Amino acid sequence: MKPRITVITLGVDDLEKSLKFYRDGLGFPTEGIVGQQFEHGAVAFFDLHEGLRLAIWKRKDIAFDTKLQLSAPSPTEFTLGHNVGSKVEVEDILEQAQRAGAVITVPGHDTFWGGYSGYFQDLDGHLWEVVWNPQWE
Repeated sequence: MKPRITVITLGVDDLEKSLKFYRDGLGFPTEGIVGQQFEHGAVAFFDLHEGLRLAIWKRKDIAFDTKLQLSAPSPTEFTLGHNVGSKVEVEDILEQAQRAGAVITVPGHDTFWGGYSGYFQDLDGHLWEVVWNPQWE
């Protein structure tokens, strides 16, 4: 298997509310919700960068499609990392996310490895780390 992840799909409980969070609150580009004509098909895609998209899809529809039982979400299953160019950018994005309705779980801080990061949870509890890594400049 070649490492080619092209879509990261987040399970959400309220598709419209999550669309508004990512589109209007964080400014992610999207064509909005598509696939509403199909049972279990309504989804929204956001262009992140060339070759990668973020999708939001109702958790119950993911459960249906995968034939798995819908279970309680756990915010510590994974994190999404958003790397930026400075400590100031970390703070700016954390503030933007909070204005959009996110919960800041860890404010921006200097890390033990020499970077700067903070965490927020989106409306469904998914964890995002906003991070500046001076070694990646």
